[in-house]
Amino acid sequence: MSDNIRIWVEISHQPAFRAGGWAFVRAEGRALSGAAGGERAASPDAIALAGVLAALADLPANAAVEVLSATPQIARLGRRVAELEAGGEAPTEDLALWAQIAALMRARAIRTGAAASQPRTPTAFAAAWAELARDKAKTRPFRAAIPKANLAKAGVQFS
Repeated sequence: MSDNIRIWVEISHQPAFRAGGWAFVRAEGRALSGAAGGERAASPDAIALAGVLAALADLPANAAVEVLSATPQIARLGRRVAELEAGGEAPTEDLALWAQIAALMRARAIRTGAAASQPRTPTAFAAAWAELARDKAKTRPFRAAIPKANLAKAGVQFS
């Protein structure tokens, strides 16, 4: 049997500090989980790839995964990986992150798509946590799980 997992991932990047943060909310059935993290001296693309990799970690092998984001780099990730697999122009930076993403997308059913950034949605919730992670990453690398009490306010609608 296949599990359906929906994940919302957002990033925040501040060019002046080259600091960036990511956050995700993951809905597996009726269970919610999430985390946030950030780093200094990273490009927006590197932060986006790191956030998606963190969101996809430790998923069941038979899961059908949908990754949604208002961040263009993440929303187009599936299409970009397909272009790379078809011989398209290879990235010139963050090659190790790209290789990990491509391997994950080959190994399992992962769809990516755009999500509207509206108040009281998982997208807005993840974006707020990504900003917090970015601010914490200005001084040192940051990573933390989002507390369950906070996740209850993420705006996830269960069907």
